[in-house]
Amino acid sequence: MGFFSSIPSVSAAEAAQKLREEGAVLVDVRSPDEFAEGHAQGASNCPLPVIDSCVDKLKNFNEVYVICQSGGRSSAAVSKLLLENVHAINVAGGTAAWRSHGLPVS
Repeated sequence: MGFFSSIPSVSAAEAAQKLREEGAVLVDVRSPDEFAEGHAQGASNCPLPVIDSCVDKLKNFNEVYVICQSGGRSSAAVSKLLLENVHAINVAGGTAAWRSHGLPVS
């Protein structure tokens, strides 16, 4: 088992279902340019290098689902957020998995 095995994760389909429930938010930690090229519908952008600047706002949500392109950056962001007592959960497979499940993209 690797480093990321200790990171709480859900599939893209599970994340999409949770986001329909009240109190959850989706944060895309890719660069603004990547985000602009297409992102999971409803996601907000907070790039990984500045994730610390989003902590106070994210503490207001029951669950924070974190997504990137394939799961590496979002796992790193979840690790940081958990240390700040944000209930963060990685979206395994990232935006690539989101698209492959046919979930809405903006």
